Amino acid sequence: MSMATRATRALDAAGVTYRLHPYDYEADAAVGKGLQAAAALGLAPERVLKTLMAWVDARPVCVVIPSDRQLQPKALAAACAGKAARMMEVAEAERRSGYKVGGVSPFGQQRPVPVWFEQDALAQPGVWINAGQRGLLLEIDPADAVRVLQASSAAISR
Repeated sequence: MSMATRATRALDAAGVTYRLHPYDYEADAAVGKGLQAAAALGLAPERVLKTLMAWVDARPVCVVIPSDRQLQPKALAAACAGKAARMMEVAEAERRSGYKVGGVSPFGQQRPVPVWFEQDALAQPGVWINAGQRGLLLEIDPADAVRVLQASSAAISR
């Protein structure tokens, strides 16, 4: 498995420190991909963040939340000053991000969109986020992730 992805190249270009963590990706895991990654790496699920692609009204957004939580569409819409939010279809998420679902990273997206983090995740001393391919997470300081992505944060999951 190559460890260089658009996500890692974007972080390298920004001068951000991170560590890569490969794991055995299970496409048909009984639990969500983020929870499967947390279990494979022996990490607390709240420190492994999943990346979701969504729509707020007609605007695309990228959402980063702990793997043991669910996105709250109404809260996301309110945070983005919109009326309604919904998940993006798989094909559209892959086309916009340039990554395969299960490997979507907020870093180095093909067509960058505004990024929203669950605010609770920012209190962690370090988080693990997809590095741009299935079976590869990167460990990063959440403050660095927010800075590089120029992301916003709000209570958008439960």
